[in-house]
Amino acid sequence: MLPATSKLCAAISYRHLRNMTGLRRQAAVAISQELSRLAWRSPGPSTWIHQVRRKSSLLSSRLEEKPFSEMEMSYIKQGEEALQKSLRILEDQDGWKTETVAGNGDKVLSKVLPDVGKVFRLEVVVDQPLDSVYGELVDNMEQMGDWNPNVKEVKILEKIGKDTVITHEKAAATPGNIVGPRDFVSVRCSKRRGSTCVLAGMSTTYGAMPEQEGFIRAENGPTCMVLRPLAGSPSQTRLTWLLSIDLKGWLPKTIINQVLSQTQVDFAKHLRQRLAQPVPV
Repeated sequence: MLPATSKLCAAISYRHLRNMTGLRRQAAVAISQELSRLAWRSPGPSTWIHQVRRKSSLLSSRLEEKPFSEMEMSYIKQGEEALQKSLRILEDQDGWKTETVAGNGDKVLSKVLPDVGKVFRLEVVVDQPLDSVYGELVDNMEQMGDWNPNVKEVKILEKIGKDTVITHEKAAATPGNIVGPRDFVSVRCSKRRGSTCVLAGMSTTYGAMPEQEGFIRAENGPTCMVLRPLAGSPSQTRLTWLLSIDLKGWLPKTIINQVLSQTQVDFAKHLRQRLAQPVPV
């Protein structure tokens, strides 16, 4: 199946064949079938991560009816890059050190990467099905400021295709203003394959959102969240959050490490509280 799919993809790359509707449709169907087959055979997170790194491409986006501009394609590529870099980091199980373990089992790990710096990894189990968690983090992204005190606002600046958005996030100052208000402009990419979801992102530039008065423009990424049903308990979701942030400004490393690990623990607590609330009718 894969050789046939590759030939179809290669054919579409030639300019004189791009307008052949039948071929485009045939390629889309082939890719859809291949991804479904992989999802069925590979529900486990490690295998899925390996497959998405090898098989994920921009072709599915290019097959949409609306053509993308050069700028839009650059954002799509940035999102894909953030996803693949994040998954490579999560795949490597060596070198992680425990930062904190909460009483309920929530755990934050960290490691230092030569080309990225220190990254943090949150591992938690949420007593809600994957669809509920995914809906809150993706579909209701702009409501995060309503339930997470560490976030003042999340605003979607632009949607590009089905999987990519440009966002502006304002982070609240920490208690005592130890770390002042920061903001981020990010490209985010969401992929859902079978029973696993990956939400990845990294900082980007966006002309319509210059630096804001009263905020230090920080940078993040590569970062991602991986969601998958807990083995043997589909009503629960295992959430892994890879966090990589450069807060900018002059801050001691000890303060940065404490703030970022605590931010992840707080996020899990507030997410649970949000998901436990009754859904409005």
